[in-house]
Order: sequence, then structure tokens, then C-alpha cells
Amino acid sequence: MWRITYCHVMMNMLYLPIRMILFEVSVGFTHPETEADCHFLATTCSDCFKPTKNKASVFTRMAVVKALDKISDAKFLSSVADSIPLFLSLSVCLSVCLSLGRYNKFSRELPQTPWVIDGERRMEGSVEELIADPLLSSFRADGFNFSSSGREDVDVRTLGNGRPFAMELLNPHRAKFNGAEVRQLQEVINASSDKIRVRDLQIVTRDAMGRMKEGEEEKTKSYSALIWTKKAITNSDLDFIANIKELKIDQKTPLRVLHRRPLAVRQRVIHSMSASYLDTHHFRLQLHTQAGTYIKEFVHGDFGRTKPNLCALMESEVDILELDVEDSVYVPLPTTLDDL
Repeated sequence: MWRITYCHVMMNMLYLPIRMILFEVSVGFTHPETEADCHFLATTCSDCFKPTKNKASVFTRMAVVKALDKISDAKFLSSVADSIPLFLSLSVCLSVCLSLGRYNKFSRELPQTPWVIDGERRMEGSVEELIADPLLSSFRADGFNFSSSGREDVDVRTLGNGRPFAMELLNPHRAKFNGAEVRQLQEVINASSDKIRVRDLQIVTRDAMGRMKEGEEEKTKSYSALIWTKKAITNSDLDFIANIKELKIDQKTPLRVLHRRPLAVRQRVIHSMSASYLDTHHFRLQLHTQAGTYIKEFVHGDFGRTKPNLCALMESEVDILELDVEDSVYVPLPTTLDDL
């Protein structure tokens, strides 16, 4: 794939205004003799191709790239076909337009992305779709890719300043918006549903979007959780929680996400906690943690897969009834709407 710059000249009587437009040209080739070319890599670089439960084939893009980095040029050339590929297709589209912002989620019945299990959709709507629909219409784009700085469970609200997100709009037929138009677009998104709210919407470069993912594990997040305890408690039973600082925990991949995440033990840090007594079996827990910490599993222990956990610290069975993200991963956006 090549990325080139095209100058579109519009003639209007006495002057020639020039507009620079970035677009992409994709050239496809077919080569029947090379369909099995990568198979020899599995023998030559067997350590690069390891079967996993969630992959239908070991020949993933990353595995092949890793093998190609290891194999010598001579070995590679002696193993692949040397016939000429056949031209298959040519397509041209405008370069993607990148939209960045923050979102709040106020519903406990709204997934971040469409929730499909075994080919069946389980819930109506998603954060992704509520944001994407007005953007697709305004940019007249053919499609989109959504990404965010972390994600929340379907039953978790995202409050505070909101979670940073990015939307790649594919082949947009309109890419230029001024500050007033971006504000109007944000208002359209916010008026479409009371389940989410978007702020600081802006059009950015790819470099700005890349910063959203930098150093996620070094960032911190703040949570508020409603906790139930099996053992009756008093206000003084919670005093010790405020004294816990920089608590290191080991979290084995939770059972609820094991179908889509590799089994591993990850160390995370609970920087600080505080508790507010509600009644003999309930209190509200405030946590400030390293990003990537599984809060639900820290509370109930996940059958001992998170150590230590709140059950062990309180010497009682406890569980989490509600969870809110109070302050999302801090990512400094390039600008805010107030600056546009």
C-alpha cells in the first residue's frame, strides 16, 4: 500500500486555488503458488508459531513477521515461489480521518462495543455505535474503527472527566470541520442518547491518537464501589482500610475473561483506599489503583486467583454490588473544545 499526496486543481475564472488531499491507493495481487509459502516457516522457526485457544490458525500476521525477522535471506529465497504474481485489484480511497474525545457512560446496561456471544447479540446498542452513527453521517464515511484508553464492563458506569476514545473514519467524503461545526457535531451525539455524553471532541493527526495508548499501565484510575459484607460490621471495622497504601497484588487472569485473554499472573498496585460506612452489611469503597487492575476480582477474590483480596483483608465474604469509574486513565488530549 502506498500513501501519496494528490493536488486537486479547481479553476474559477481568474485564480487557481489548490487543495492538498491525502488518499490511499491499494493494489492487490494474487499468487496461487504462494498460498502455502508461509508453511515452511513453521518448520524453520517453530518457536514463532504456537497454537492458542482463541486462534483458528497459527499463521497470524505477527507470528509470520516474527519468523521473517529470524530467517536468513538465503533460506527464505530458496523456499518461496519465484513466479510472477497476477494483478488482481486496484482501489483508491481518501485517507482516514481521526476523531478524538472523551466519553461518559451512565448506563449499567450498555457495553462499550457490540456484545455478541456465539453469534447472537445480547444487548441493544453500545457506546461505540452511539458515537459512531452521527460521525459516519457527518463525515460521510464508509466505515470506522473504534479504540479507547482501556474499557469498562457493561454494568460499570464511567463518570468524572470521561474515558479517552478515538474513532478512525474510513474513506470520509468530508474531512474539514471548523471549531463551531465540531461543537455542533458533539451536541448531536449528546442529544441522541441519555446513556452517554461526549466531551472535547476534535479532529487530530495519527500521532495524537497514538499517544492515547502510551504507558497505559503506568497511569492510574479512581473507582467507587458499593460493597456487601456477609459479616455484620461497624464503622470502626473499616478504619484499617484507609491505612493501606501501595498494596501490591497478584492477579491471575479472571475466569470471566479467560476465554479472550491469555492465562497469566499480573502484578498490580492499589495505591490507596478509603471506606464510608452505610449500614451493618454495606459500605462504599473508594480506590485509587494502577490502570489495568481488575477491581471486581480484588474485592471478591475470584476463588483465590487475586491475592491478597478484600475478602482476606476483612476476614469475611464480601462482594461488589456496583462499580463506577470516577476518574479514567489520564491522557492529555491535544486540545479541548474551549481552545478551538
